Amino acid sequence: MELNESDRAWLAALPKVELHLHLEGAIPLPTLWTLAEKYGGDPATPSLEALQARFAYRDFAHFIDTWVWKNRFLREAEDFTLVAEAVARHLSAQGHVYVEAFCSPPDFAASGLEPQEILGALRRGLDRVPQLRVALVPDLVRDFGPRRAARTLAQVAECADLGVIGIGLGGSEADFPPALFTEIFAEARRRGLRTSCHAGEAAGADSVRQALELLQVDRIGHATRAVEDRGLVDELVRRGTGLELCPLSNVRTGVIPSLAEHPIRRYLELGARLSVNTDDPAMFHTSLAGEYGALMELFRLDRAAIRALVESAIAISWLPDAEQALLRTRCLGPDRPAGAASPLD
Repeated sequence: MELNESDRAWLAALPKVELHLHLEGAIPLPTLWTLAEKYGGDPATPSLEALQARFAYRDFAHFIDTWVWKNRFLREAEDFTLVAEAVARHLSAQGHVYVEAFCSPPDFAASGLEPQEILGALRRGLDRVPQLRVALVPDLVRDFGPRRAARTLAQVAECADLGVIGIGLGGSEADFPPALFTEIFAEARRRGLRTSCHAGEAAGADSVRQALELLQVDRIGHATRAVEDRGLVDELVRRGTGLELCPLSNVRTGVIPSLAEHPIRRYLELGARLSVNTDDPAMFHTSLAGEYGALMELFRLDRAAIRALVESAIAISWLPDAEQALLRTRCLGPDRPAGAASPLD
């Protein structure tokens, strides 16, 4: 089904909720180019057009290399304030009203920046765009190992006043499996933080099972390969674990060969609780409207199905029930009760 102009306009105007977005991967390219120029740039990337072209990937490892390269241009606290404001303005212009956003403080320790300083700088920038609410979910970054993750947890747990509501665990999934971080996630729960873990993206279904059973996470990022284990999917459904799906990201990094092979429809058919997200929209040249539009075209979803996906995202967000109800009214109207429809109804 080809999307018509009316549907495109409707998607653009739709109030949006996103639960898996990395602030560092959402930097509008002109803002990133400004930072690159500030720090002398890179001769291999001599223009904004070259920067855009650089964000294409042979495979997942190449994407990670590009992520590390990009982070070279974030060195001072004021850079994070600049980035946060630019991202918030960009998302607000696209209709976002609520975001639970990852950030990765450990990636910037070499610049002498502590997590509290980075989180404070991000909050200053986000607060300049009051029409968009952004909660922060610091990523412990598994590549630095459990000891550093424990230290990062202690630091970010001090930052509830900056809008920190939970933690995540991204990075090299196969080299640093969830099992290494069991005690750290238990401590996060003791501190009242919600938890998410990237799993089943660059590693198999067992990575998702470890996140579910050992880390006891509230949500799982990507979970693409959980579909390889029907019993695991049944357990995710039984527990009501939220899945933060990022379809176009998985295509762009080569995790799946094509959008048609993404398991999102299967998860919906089996009753999984999920949200649709962009992951790193600037690095993948996508938007949430684009994600929804691609799903409408490929799986013949109508507007009611997309509204149900928005409702599902609200339901698995980490907002209290009363605030979820207010957000549901803002996004879907006053007559929309919780759990009103499935995207496949």
